[in-house]
Amino acid sequence: MNRRESLKALSLLAAGTGILAKSCGPEKQKNNINKSANIGDKLPGVQDFEHERNIALKEEQFFSEHEMATITVLVDYIIPKDDFSGSASEAGVPDFIEFIVKDIPDYKTPMRGGLKWIDIRCQKKFGKVFVNCKDNQQIALLDEIAFPSKSHPEVEQGVNFFKTLRNLTASGFYTSKIGIDDLGYVGNKPGVWSGVPEDVLKEHGFSTNEG
Repeated sequence: MNRRESLKALSLLAAGTGILAKSCGPEKQKNNINKSANIGDKLPGVQDFEHERNIALKEEQFFSEHEMATITVLVDYIIPKDDFSGSASEAGVPDFIEFIVKDIPDYKTPMRGGLKWIDIRCQKKFGKVFVNCKDNQQIALLDEIAFPSKSHPEVEQGVNFFKTLRNLTASGFYTSKIGIDDLGYVGNKPGVWSGVPEDVLKEHGFSTNEG
């Protein structure tokens, strides 16, 4: 299973057991959308009070410009653009994460604290914040926290942050149009009946040539 296939599985698990269910509630859950897209349009099945809350949350700003820039770089490391589909940022994942942390306030402290930890770690190692580091420096930092089984106790906070960010990124990407296309999901299709298979007919002593 390659990295993108692993993330597909991760996103389906997250959507089924936690992130999206927790953020959407019974009524919103059935809409299964990337909330960063067209939030001003009232969605089918959404009640007026839910729509008003969505708009209010969209208009709030939680992350700073620097934090959003950091998130954008990070999510594109998690799901970069490839020959088949766009990157996480092109799918609107940073805006999705911005919405989710406002929709589920429990994410606010871990996410903001994790972003701060990333910058402090980079300043100690490279003398600059994450977004200003060179590509190889950014990758070196992520190598410390992206693989929990190989990480050291001193980077535990970074490991926990990156695990949360990876879950959110996968959930945001695979509920966007780009991500759904990447999955190859086409929705329900009418079945086409072409008759009883030949081998089944033969097994029961019939033939398609019989009138």
